[in-house]
Formats: sequence, structure tokens, C-alpha cells
Amino acid sequence: MRIILGFIGGVFAVVLLISLFSNLATYFRAPPAELAQSVFHREPKEVHFSSDGPFGKFDKAQLQRGLQVYTEVCSACHSLKLVAFRDLKGLGYNEAQIKNYAGSGQYWKTEVPSINPDTGEPATRKALPSDNFPSPYANEVAARAANNNALPPDLSLITKAREGAGAYVYSLLTGFQPQPAELLKRFPDAKTPPNLHYNPYFANLNLAMPPPLTTEGQVTYADGTKPTVDQMATDVAAFLVWTAEPKLNARHQYGLVALAILLFATVMGYLAYQELWHGAKRKPVAPVGPLDPENQAKRTRARKKAGVKG
Repeated sequence: MRIILGFIGGVFAVVLLISLFSNLATYFRAPPAELAQSVFHREPKEVHFSSDGPFGKFDKAQLQRGLQVYTEVCSACHSLKLVAFRDLKGLGYNEAQIKNYAGSGQYWKTEVPSINPDTGEPATRKALPSDNFPSPYANEVAARAANNNALPPDLSLITKAREGAGAYVYSLLTGFQPQPAELLKRFPDAKTPPNLHYNPYFANLNLAMPPPLTTEGQVTYADGTKPTVDQMATDVAAFLVWTAEPKLNARHQYGLVALAILLFATVMGYLAYQELWHGAKRKPVAPVGPLDPENQAKRTRARKKAGVKG
């Protein structure tokens, strides 16, 4: 049985080796053709956020501006279903301001799905601070129907779900451009299809979302900041970094406290070592047993007395 199993294993290993070398030969003999995505796709731009790094902190003024951009521009298509209105307290708003933002209809206009208590039929109502941000569409079918069958992603965790985090969002918003002539020259079949828009920071270069930020002054900031396209893109990207990790400031603080505790424990451990063991380590250790010179001398005398040689 062992011989049969060994033979089967050997045959299996040989087949794997043949397959490996055959595929390698095929790869080097006829390498795969380049794709437009692999040649013209770009990594996210370099952009700095105040929350970057282990000592980073959110800029609440920037987050408030980012919320305004999301409210006036992005919320028409994209949901934020994992964020509750009351979470906006982390942006520096008080309860009255949050209640006014959610339910007055002046700032947030999309109502929350509800049930008519009198008839039991589906209805809508104004949002409460305890509600999560409602989706602009009733369901996925309605969302696709309004966007040429493309489903706008929820933005709650978008900066965690995309490589580059906030830099990816910023790059995507500022990266819309005409399709390069060089691309069409090298890849004639890669022309951007109708109803799609070329953006080298998107994975396959073409996406259904049209440029959402197109002109300076598209949003009027309450704090007087100049609303350039770059500024609006940076602010909303910073806001989406916050929605993905609203406890970032606290996590950084806990990390610093933990680091201080570990450093303190390290110093105390070293001092304890110096006090208890460092001195004992330097004490000479007396040889014992058969290697003890005194024992060796006694053994030699005993052998001579007994007439034992060697």
C-alpha cells in the first residue's frame, strides 16, 4: 500500500512540475498583452490631511466644510447609511444644531422612510438626530435606474475600502479629464463608452459618475473659506475619512497613553534588574564537582594509594 501511495504521489508531483514549466514557457514565449488600465491607471495624488500620522487630529472646521460639500453635492446620489445625525456631535455641533440640520428641511432635505400610523402605508418623515443618514433612493433598483444601471456606492466606509483612503477620494474628484490621445493611439478599442467618464484614478479608467465638483464657488462656505474645486475635494475627502473612523482622535490618544505605560514599565523593569540581579551576575562561580581542583587532587591521591594507573 505504501508503494502504491508513493507512486501516486510521485505521479502527482511530476504532473505539477510539468504544468508549472509548461505555463512558464508559455508566459515567456507569448507574454500577456498590455491593458490600457495597467498602463494609464495612476496612483492617488499626494495630499496631506490633519488626521494623518500617529499624532494626527481632525480639523473640525474642515470636517464641517466637508459635511456641507457632502450635503449639497454628494448626497444627491450617495448614501451614508452607517452614520447617524447625532454622530455630528464629533464635528463640534451641539444638539440643537444637529436637530436643526436633520429635521428643519433647510439643510438636509431627504426624508426618512416611515409608516403612516393612521393607514399603515409607507410614508416619509423628517429626520431625527437618532436616525442614520437616509439613502437618496428607495432601493437598489431605483438607484440603478437613475444612474444608467450603475449603483452609487455608500460612502460611510469608502476611505477604508479603497487603497489610498482619503487621497483616493480627493484624486478621483479632481482627476476627471479628456481621454488622452496617446491612450487611443495605443489602445484604439479602449475609447470611453457613452455615458461614462474618463478618470485615470479609477480602477478601469471609466466610471459612470460625472464630475461632481466642476466650478469654483459651487458651495458657499459659512466660514468664508474660498471654495475652489481643490478645496472642496480636500474637505469632503477629510469628512469621509472621519465617517470611516470617527474615533480616530481617541484611538491616537489611547495609543500614546499605552506607549507611555510601556516605556514606564520598561524603565521599572530595568531598574529592578539592576537592583536584584546585576550585582549577582558579576560574582565568581566556584567550580564544583569533578572539575573542582581540590576534588581532582583528592581523586589523584586516592588512585595512587590504590595502585590504579591512568
